Order: sequence, then C-alpha cells, then structure tokens
Amino acid sequence: MKVSLIMTVLNEGPHIRRLFESLLLQTRQPDEIVVCDGGSTDTTLAEIESYADRLPIQIVMAPGANISKGRNVAIAAAQHDIIAATDAGVILEPDWLETILAGFTDGSNNSQNPAMVAGFFKPDVEGSFETAMGATVLPELSDINPVTFVPSSRSVAFTKEAWAAVGGYPEWLGFGEDVLYDLRIRDAFGAFGWAPKAIAHFQPRTSLRAFYKQYYNYAAGDGHGGLIPLRHLIRYGTYFVGLPIGLFLIFGVHWVFLLPCLAVMYLYVKTPLRRLKMLGQGLSSSEYIQAIGWVPIIRIVGDIAKMIGYPVGLWMRITDPPPNYVPPTV
Repeated sequence: MKVSLIMTVLNEGPHIRRLFESLLLQTRQPDEIVVCDGGSTDTTLAEIESYADRLPIQIVMAPGANISKGRNVAIAAAQHDIIAATDAGVILEPDWLETILAGFTDGSNNSQNPAMVAGFFKPDVEGSFETAMGATVLPELSDINPVTFVPSSRSVAFTKEAWAAVGGYPEWLGFGEDVLYDLRIRDAFGAFGWAPKAIAHFQPRTSLRAFYKQYYNYAAGDGHGGLIPLRHLIRYGTYFVGLPIGLFLIFGVHWVFLLPCLAVMYLYVKTPLRRLKMLGQGLSSSEYIQAIGWVPIIRIVGDIAKMIGYPVGLWMRITDPPPNYVPPTV
C-alpha cells in the first residue's frame, strides 16, 4: 500500500519544523509528501526545502488558493492511490501514518475496505488559557462515537478514488470544508474506518480574539454549506428563549428558581470541566483555578461567534449558492 501525504501551507515558517521533525520519526514513512503552498511570503518554503534530502517532498504552487483548493491541487499531483492528510500546525505521533493506514485493512468500526479512515487529535497546550481552550472545544476519546464521528483533515486518510467520486474538497466553501467532504464520502461509500491511536497534536487558539474569529468562520461555513441546522437552532433557542425565561423566573417570580437555573448552568460547563481534570494535571493550583474560570467565558464567546456567523453563512448561501449542491446526510 503506497501512500501520498498531502498538506496545504501558507506562511507557516515559525511552526512548520515541528511537523516535519515528526515526519522524520514516523515508523512508516510516506512514499511521497505533496505540499501545496498558497503563496507564502515568509520562510515557509525554505524551511520545507531544507528537509528535501531526508523526505520525498514535492511542492506545488497555488497562490491565493483556499484550503479546499490547496488540498485538491496537492491530491491531483499525488502519485498514489491512498491519500493521508494533515495540517501544517500539528505534531504527529511517531506511529501516526502506520496506524491510520492499518485502518484500511483491520476491519475497524466493522467497516471492511473503507474509503476513509478517521484518525484522532489531541490538544498541545501550555498554561491556564490554552488548557481551558482545549478542554472546552476538543473532545476526549471517550466522547467519540466512531459510527458518527466526522474526522478533521488534520488526521485522516482516504482513497483517491473516493476523493474523485465526490468531486474533491468543496472549493466554494471557505470554512468547514472537511466536514462537508467527509459527509459526502460517508454518503457515497459507507462507514469510515476508525484509527483512534493515529494521533495528531495541535495547538488550539491562544487568544479569545483568535478563537472568536475561528468559530465565527466555522459557523459561517455551516450556514453556507447547510450543515447541522438543528444544532444552531437549539443554540438560538437557549440564548433567546431559555435564558430570558430563567432570568424572569429568578428575578420576577422567586429566587427559589435560582437553584435549578444554577444546575442548568453547571450542565453547560460539565463536560469541559470533566476534560479539564485530565488535561490540567500539569497546572499549578492557581493556574487550574484560572482555567476553571476561563471555561464558561470560552463557551459563551464561542456561542456568540456561532450565532453571529451562522446567518452570515446563510446569506452567503443565498447570494452565492453552491454549485450542484446536494445536502449531505448528517
């Protein structure tokens, strides 16, 4: 089984060495590495080329390409039938590629000869804020149902045949493109293989501003792509119906309603706090308390970003409708 590893890069100079150092340590080396550069103006290309004597690297140029187009360009240039995909900002476990490739043949998740194998990812964090961010926005392995899990393209592998059959990554979609791509493959080819030990480590956003922008863009992508409308509807209902009702009961009827409202608030942060117990083991006591305080703030900022971004995506879907669009089965 020969495999092409693909990725897109754009001004990743300060971070790209972490990924390529982890590629050097892989127990199963890729047969080729195809990097699509979207027009970097920093040291990215020089950093990548410094590994050309140790890794089978091919660089293709696509100035101005979004992530979807960059991936499609890289895959089109790839020589082999199995494509593994990752992102520039990650560190791969030494057995990542070997483990994710095994998912094509080991019958994982009762999927024989799957068209796609889902790897997993873990946060690479430092300090109270990053730890709280990782605990709030990223699932633990115990949270995952392999049957419904939709992988990130930072840790996934698929056949080139499947990529071609679904028309590749959707280049009209600026964000959330890997979700829509995954769902199209699942609709066309059935259940994914599951390789939970194929782990990519990556750093979550390091500021609230960057996190807001990320989740705004994700929600806009959901709206543009017609993805998970019920989940967004529930969020609007929670904030615009549930929250006012709760405040009215507390301040307009009787304070006794404070207790059930506090219970609901606890449920809002229960899962991140559970994850924080594991992820925050390296924090000091004061840092751990700070991380607890960050959790509800991060949740609220993320929800606000999504509630603002989603209607923007819906408007984009009206003014810039997807070509030949068929909604996936979610």
